[in-house]
Amino acid sequence: MDAPLTKTTPEEEVRGVMGDYYEAIRSADSDRIASFYAPDILAFDAIGELRFEGRDAYKAHWEACMAMCEGMTDPVFEMRDLAVSAGSDVAFGHWLVRCGGTDPKGETNTFWMRASAGLERRDDRWVIVHEHNSAPFDPVSNAVMMGLEP
Repeated sequence: MDAPLTKTTPEEEVRGVMGDYYEAIRSADSDRIASFYAPDILAFDAIGELRFEGRDAYKAHWEACMAMCEGMTDPVFEMRDLAVSAGSDVAFGHWLVRCGGTDPKGETNTFWMRASAGLERRDDRWVIVHEHNSAPFDPVSNAVMMGLEP
C-alpha cells in the first residue's frame, strides 16, 4: 500500500521561508540574507533611513547593521510569535524579534522589536517584497522603549 502524499500549504511554505531567512540573518551572510528579497523590495527599518528601495539598498543596510555588531559575542536574532496568512501567491506575516548580543565588556544587551513582511510567490518561490521593523517609543520622552518584554 502506498503512503498518502502530503502537500504543504502556502502558510507552511512561508513559515519555512521565514525560518530559513532568520537562519541567514544569524549567519551574518549579507548575500544569503539578500537572496530572500525581491529585487524591488520596499523596506522600513527601525534604524537608518526612512525607507530602503530595492534589494541592493537593503543589503547595504544589513551590512552596515552587521558592522555595528562587530565585536559582539553570542549574537541574538530571535523570531517569536510568527503569525502567517497566505494565499496561493501572496502572504503576510508579523512577529516579534529580539536582537542584540554580548558586548566586548561582557554585558548582554537585547531588546524586542516588531516586524512584519509581505511576500509574493515569484518564479515558483516565495520572496519578501515588503518588510517593516520598528521599535516602540514613548511619545512624551521621545525615548525608544528598549526594556519591553512580550
